[in-house]
Amino acid sequence: MLGYALRAPVARSHAAFHPSQTFLARIQLAGSVKTTRTQFPFRRALTGQTGPPTPGNDAPNPVDDATESSNNGDETGSKAKWKSTAWRMFESAATTGASITILALVGYSYTKYYKYMVLEKIENAFRPGDPVLELAATGKEIPKGDITGIEDEADHTRWIARVEQEKVDKIVSGHDRGRYHLLIGEKGTGKSSMLIDAMAKVDGEGIAMLEAHADPEIFRIRLGRCLDFEFHEDNIGALFSIRGPRDASALLDIERAFNKLEKYALRRRKKVGRPLILIINQAHLIRDDEDGRDLIELIQQRAEQWAASNLATVIINSDKYWVYERLKQHATRMEVTQVSDLPKGRAIQALKNYRMKYWGEQTNDLILEEVYDKIGGRLTFLNRVAKSQDMVKQCDHICHMEKTWFLNNCGILGAEMDDDVMDQQKYASTAMVLANHLYKMAKEMDGASYDPQTGHKLPEVPLHEAREIMTRADFIRQHHDLSIFAIDSHANVRADSVPMQRAFNEICSKPGFEEFLEATLERIGDIESLGRTKELTFKDLWDGGKYKFTTKDRKGNLDKVVEVETVEKEKDEDDG
Repeated sequence: MLGYALRAPVARSHAAFHPSQTFLARIQLAGSVKTTRTQFPFRRALTGQTGPPTPGNDAPNPVDDATESSNNGDETGSKAKWKSTAWRMFESAATTGASITILALVGYSYTKYYKYMVLEKIENAFRPGDPVLELAATGKEIPKGDITGIEDEADHTRWIARVEQEKVDKIVSGHDRGRYHLLIGEKGTGKSSMLIDAMAKVDGEGIAMLEAHADPEIFRIRLGRCLDFEFHEDNIGALFSIRGPRDASALLDIERAFNKLEKYALRRRKKVGRPLILIINQAHLIRDDEDGRDLIELIQQRAEQWAASNLATVIINSDKYWVYERLKQHATRMEVTQVSDLPKGRAIQALKNYRMKYWGEQTNDLILEEVYDKIGGRLTFLNRVAKSQDMVKQCDHICHMEKTWFLNNCGILGAEMDDDVMDQQKYASTAMVLANHLYKMAKEMDGASYDPQTGHKLPEVPLHEAREIMTRADFIRQHHDLSIFAIDSHANVRADSVPMQRAFNEICSKPGFEEFLEATLERIGDIESLGRTKELTFKDLWDGGKYKFTTKDRKGNLDKVVEVETVEKEKDEDDG
């Protein structure tokens, strides 16, 4: 197009061309040439020039313009790219920050809510009503409509109140504070029943009760169920890979539960003013090993602390003496309550109530006294006998079972026993020796062992004397665990029950028992002696051989000659 625009028409009259002349000469000969240039607006639009060319308005160079445009485009693109990158970074940071903030708020809110709910659930565990009361009511109560001929409901639905019941009621109701308590006594004396009866009077308000166990893990679970505490098992910390409580030991979980209980007790004391009651039943089931001792020490530390601050009262119920021995070492605010069998009057009244409850009959007093003479005032025996149609026969059966239990665990074998059973016979013979001693004491007491008013008074010896009699200090604990001998809070040893003492009397009064026991003890001594003695045998002497021993002085001269030979044993006259 530019070439077309430059090809302007030239007037023929002003140009003369001569072939023989050069081009320039021809133009000069032709004279001035007048040309007409047509300016096209399209051309100026393409070049970008406005107006005539001037020193400041030169026509643009397309190459320079292209280079300058490229540089400007690169700068603009890099700025736009940087702005886009910065905006995306800010947007990502804002999104991340908002997400973390929301997550932190949710986690914090959940943690606060969870801690609040933990205390609420613990508070719910101490509200009126307790599963222990429901279970006890199911087993102990009989509908009144099932029994006829009863005028007063209290005659069959309520047992005989013990002397200790009033004291237990004050403890459980929260009026006796500033101490923690240990209830100790033989199994079946009514310790747990007294606690449940005291709980029922206040409808379990402010009271929690759990059963101990030998395994600390099971103890942990039962404590959590008792306090309605989940040990942070649903904590949101697991989302952040925080080590959970499940990785900890049972003692740490129990400590954590006690911490939460203490927080609730502080809050409750401001509102109510009475301490919480925590009952640990059957504490003797805890093993007497390292873990068990640590658990008892943990419980005692909390009991001492809570008793001093009136936050909570801990009640520990145990059948065995070793729990008292363990607690006695660090006890400052512990109060011990010994629970024994019922005296004669209360036992007979309890038997009447039981008989009325189960059979709806008025039993003759002579039969009731005979029953008491056989089994004493142990509530578990009285309840078992009252449920039987023939009470006297059931009493004989109980005495027979106690005797069988004693012989199965502590029966002696006499002089013919094998040396392989020596260790077991050591254990059994010590029990027989102590049983024989208690039998002799009962025989010497004669009428003093039974009072027509108070009933049985079993012979007893101090614990240190019992160990002297047995010549062993370690076996009495094992006998106590088997309910053969009982050890009370005053460290006195006696038969575990009246039927067990009757078993002692029956076994030790048999003709020849003393000789049989002595033969057993002698055999044990012989076996021990054989184990400590080295025997030297000269076999050549038994075939008529001889041994000659000579001694010489320092000069080598013969000094003495000793000959050893066997001599035939002289026959007795009785042998003919």
